[in-house]
Amino acid sequence: MKSVCVLGNGQLGRMLRQAGEPLGISVYPVGLDADPAELPIKQSIITAEIERWPQTALTRELAKHDAFINRDIFPRLADRLPQKQLLDQLGLATAPWQPLESADQWPAIFADFGELAIVKRRTGGYDGRGQWRLTAQTIAELPNDCYNECIVEKAIAFKSELSLVGARNAAGDIVFYPVTHNLHQQGILYASVAHPQKDNEHQQQAQTMLTAILNKLEYVGVMAMECFVTDDGLLINELAPRVHNSGHWTQNGASISQFALHLRAICGLPMPSPVVESTSVMINLIGCKLDYRWLSEALVHLHWYDKEVRVGRKVGHINLCSADPARLDETLTRLTARLPAEYAAAVEWAKSQY
Repeated sequence: MKSVCVLGNGQLGRMLRQAGEPLGISVYPVGLDADPAELPIKQSIITAEIERWPQTALTRELAKHDAFINRDIFPRLADRLPQKQLLDQLGLATAPWQPLESADQWPAIFADFGELAIVKRRTGGYDGRGQWRLTAQTIAELPNDCYNECIVEKAIAFKSELSLVGARNAAGDIVFYPVTHNLHQQGILYASVAHPQKDNEHQQQAQTMLTAILNKLEYVGVMAMECFVTDDGLLINELAPRVHNSGHWTQNGASISQFALHLRAICGLPMPSPVVESTSVMINLIGCKLDYRWLSEALVHLHWYDKEVRVGRKVGHINLCSADPARLDETLTRLTARLPAEYAAAVEWAKSQY
């Protein structure tokens, strides 16, 4: 039996553990403060559900581990500065950007980027946190500690957002899922839709981009690439060197989930292209209480993370899969009545995507 230790014990580690059971892989999600002496580290493959971590006894031990897959890639992609530099090196399209080092840069930034600029912390800053939308009149809102710790990007008038989840193994084989169409509200992913018929307009461009990244890094495992859709094609927004929220639909909508695919890739197991036969909708459950009435709908696959419910916190997700658009539509309509009011717009958006 193969053994995998996952650095991080949040919902992604939990879902990796669940995916490992039918594959005969023992997966151990571990907290950052775990005692390395109590874990099967020496005989395990090491992966991570998080991009960055503090120095602890465990992380210092893992830093020396020869089987820590992508060990040296995580810090490179966790920092937006070297991540953007990598994309520039590969000639891959992104929003115009630059490091933000001093308040003296602002006149030139607005001259180059226009009236609106997006500031992002180099590390962290996900789910609407650590990011600012600034004009020349609002730059005083930016905390002083952001200088030398952030990048600034031109605001993009994008048409929509999509992501591509793919995986590469050590032999260099790469497989992809169909692109996923995504809706964010207040910087948090609320809904995703994926189709069995590949979006040919964007699928090939996205695969070409992500293939270049995976091969350049000699990356092993699942990676997600988030993109803006513009009139001129795709612009890469973010890379995630791990399983990703926008790939959660694969748990019920694909023959191989992104979690099982990641384990296959890092463990050297067969990695065929996943089969997708029906439209999938994923609804993130954010800061809402568990409601078992959701299960009265036959299409609903509930994934509850068993976390304390807090405003803005991802506490679960619902997957719905069907080749019948009318049935999917009817289920989503009924489900909306059992979700908080703010989900109505996200559900209507999802319906418009198929």
